[in-house]
Amino acid sequence: MNVAGRTLAPAVMEALTYWPGLVHAEQPKSVDLVVLLPFFNDLLDELPWWDGAWRVTHVEPAYPREFASDHERQRNRFTEVSVPGTLSGGAGQALPFHGRVRFEGDRLLRFQAKIGDAVVGPALSAAGTHEPHQFGAVLRKLMDSRGLSVKDVARRTSRAMSTIYAAQSGGRNPHPILVREIARALDIPEADLVAIAGVDDDLYDAAKNASEQPGGRQ
Repeated sequence: MNVAGRTLAPAVMEALTYWPGLVHAEQPKSVDLVVLLPFFNDLLDELPWWDGAWRVTHVEPAYPREFASDHERQRNRFTEVSVPGTLSGGAGQALPFHGRVRFEGDRLLRFQAKIGDAVVGPALSAAGTHEPHQFGAVLRKLMDSRGLSVKDVARRTSRAMSTIYAAQSGGRNPHPILVREIARALDIPEADLVAIAGVDDDLYDAAKNASEQPGGRQ
């Protein structure tokens, strides 16, 4: 199933970027999430092995895992969200569903689903739960082996402790600029930690080039 490059409808974009679970200066206006049901069902129907009797019948607000941003220390072209929900079949059968969608603007880049014990794409956590990024577990071990606390790494990277905690938990995808800063804090070659973090090569190169420009972070 190749989804890269498809255009997301405005209503789908609005539903995917409705994040009431985050702290906002103003509570976001409620949106109708029902548009995500045919969006996910159409994607699943493209799977050659998919049983069309099973449909996504319920979804909850998306939770952002990666943010599109022009901020100097958080440059990123992509947004990625996780959408929890329920998949229903005949005879009252139901399974937990978790849709993971990456997009740039209104362009779909990646789709992953966790459906009961079946996974479309790699997964590590139990079905129906957020999939932690593998970098979190590796970072914890690297810090433990060096006797470094979250406070130590936060101080060395000039980051908030909450940022380092988030990286440790795997709840957010590791941004290449943050990976570079952590590599220096842990005295690890940047290229090695980038490989461990699984950062997209083009995104890492763009972040590195931006930081090396006059006025960029060194």
